[in-house]
Amino acid sequence: MSSIIREVPSNAIGNSRIGDFLSWVNEKHGMSLTNWSELYTWSVTDIEDFWASVWIYFDVSSHTPYESVLEERVMPHAKWFTGATLNYAEHSLGAPEQAGDLAVTAVSQTRDDFTLTFDELRAEVARVRSGLISLGVTKGDRVVGYLPNQPEALVAFLAAASLGAIWASCAPEFGTQSVIDRFSQVEPTVLLAISGYRYGAKDVERSDELAEVVAALPTLTHLVHVDYGLFSLDSGFRDAFITGTGLDHPIAVVDYAELGALSAGVDVLNTDESSPDTALTGLEFEPVPFDHPLFILFSSGTTGKPKAIVHSHGGILLETLKNHGLHFDLGPGSQFCWFSTTAWMMWNALVGGLVVGSGIVMIDGNPNYPDSKELWRIAAKARTTLMGMAPGAIMSARKEGICPREDFDLATVEQFGAAGSPLPAEGFEWLVEQFGQDVLVNVGCGGTDVCTGILQGSPLAPVYSGEMTAPSLGFAAKAYDSNGQEVLDELGELVITEPVPSMPVTFWGADGDDRFEKAYFEKFPGVWQHGDWVRFSSDGGVVVTGRSDATLNRGGVRLGTADFYSVLDTLDEVADSLVIHLEDPDGGMGELVVFVQTESGVPLTGELSMRVRRELKTRLSPRHIPDEIVPVTKVPLGRTGKKLEVPVKRIVQGAALDEVASPGALQDPNSLDEYVAFAEARRERDSA
Repeated sequence: MSSIIREVPSNAIGNSRIGDFLSWVNEKHGMSLTNWSELYTWSVTDIEDFWASVWIYFDVSSHTPYESVLEERVMPHAKWFTGATLNYAEHSLGAPEQAGDLAVTAVSQTRDDFTLTFDELRAEVARVRSGLISLGVTKGDRVVGYLPNQPEALVAFLAAASLGAIWASCAPEFGTQSVIDRFSQVEPTVLLAISGYRYGAKDVERSDELAEVVAALPTLTHLVHVDYGLFSLDSGFRDAFITGTGLDHPIAVVDYAELGALSAGVDVLNTDESSPDTALTGLEFEPVPFDHPLFILFSSGTTGKPKAIVHSHGGILLETLKNHGLHFDLGPGSQFCWFSTTAWMMWNALVGGLVVGSGIVMIDGNPNYPDSKELWRIAAKARTTLMGMAPGAIMSARKEGICPREDFDLATVEQFGAAGSPLPAEGFEWLVEQFGQDVLVNVGCGGTDVCTGILQGSPLAPVYSGEMTAPSLGFAAKAYDSNGQEVLDELGELVITEPVPSMPVTFWGADGDDRFEKAYFEKFPGVWQHGDWVRFSSDGGVVVTGRSDATLNRGGVRLGTADFYSVLDTLDEVADSLVIHLEDPDGGMGELVVFVQTESGVPLTGELSMRVRRELKTRLSPRHIPDEIVPVTKVPLGRTGKKLEVPVKRIVQGAALDEVASPGALQDPNSLDEYVAFAEARRERDSA
């Protein structure tokens, strides 16, 4: 049975945006909704009225009105808000009365921190937009960024979007092949990039990698170099590209600071001027259809070329307004802080804070430098309203005995978010213990595919220990068994049974529609299959136990990998872990293998192995007892922090390393080497 650890406050409707929305809906539609459950049911039943209400409530600015909210309730390729033209960027620069409000707080280990008001941000977007026009960028062109999570990436994205151009980005720590695998698919004309950065105390030069990326993108006409205060392009580098040495054609190299400088006035990011001449920063927005591509997000690419997922102006705008306004309770006066790189969909979600008038905090560097308290320190200084962290970071803080509210002034925090992997019950309870009942713990699950949370909390819903609260508004999310029947209180495939505006338009490239349909609709025609294994409780609460392709099947009983981690993450001696299951072709129990990375200086002794087995048996079940516990020095992670369970399983089953993962898609390109060695030793042992 689900255990509630935070009840809905009695004043929640009067003190939240979602409460105001509920009251507005009642007045607008002559309804009498009283709570979260009734509002959610309406949102997935009368879906046209719900999304039209989001449009009206948040005052979406359209250049031409829509003719219909939804042409037909079909998936894939539902047609939303046909006839409407709008532009996402137009909604990201603050209302006129917010001109002097804080829009961006930029925190970096490479240069000094600084801030931008909405007025200053608008001036920068206007300047760079003018610069992109001078480089020949028009509607439909692709503009890409090899950039850190700093305002230059934000400005370039909004400037491109204002023209109807399409944005995509990679973090500068990505290996060259990972960048090439992504950017080459979308055939960009303009690349914005840095040539070096600092991570903690380490300076990292990327000029050689940048040169390799540029040389591999034959469609490029311009490289825009961003001076990040550490490395600059030498004359030889510039000359090589300007002359086309080693390339199919010359590429113009432009300095970011010079983009549109004459037409738009001051470069706020590279000047000491605090008040740009906004009279020179006229800004226009290209009206585009609702489903016009806004940006392209890439899947992890750990087992093949990354999927290039196309998201739309209207879909992302409407979902962001709903999600950030109603679930995150953000608005003018808020500060949104969530550590991310430009390669993760949380970056797109972070910059979406501007859409609802919130300020955002952009962080680049090592989040654990100079110590593991750094993110708490940043959140306190920025007077954060909503703070987000990875579940692993939360559990580490708990293990270390950090007391955030005692160590830092976090009195402004109203909501705490976590996403990216399951958070154990102990993590929920630690957050409530640290922040009290006044702070909403909002743990979510969604992904790159929909660029939002499918499951999460809200100010009107209770918080369950170790469980997410419910599906998000507008998401008709359920669990299906293998026959496509809904199940409760047991594991099933996470599906979405009604269309949602932020579902992708397509996959970029040849046969994109076909590849898109096979990715999400092949198993259950007309129903979105997300790829997660989930359990909805009949008394409230939702648990995601892992990717369905990594779910363990022991003798016909499915076990979620997240259940293992929820136990192992609480053991003081265990720094990280990874679990795989090797199936028995005859349908038996198979073999369960747990890889354990211990804390520094702690050996994996026989006693500790016994304790691991005992804890898994006692807290889960005898079926969770591993057949083998293997010490490792590192758990392999993808660039977004996901554990690489499937690649490790395939390696142990005999697949070659280059078949299961691209090194550039890993946080540490060498992190799978010891698993390859384990697999080889295992085969030698079995053949002896």
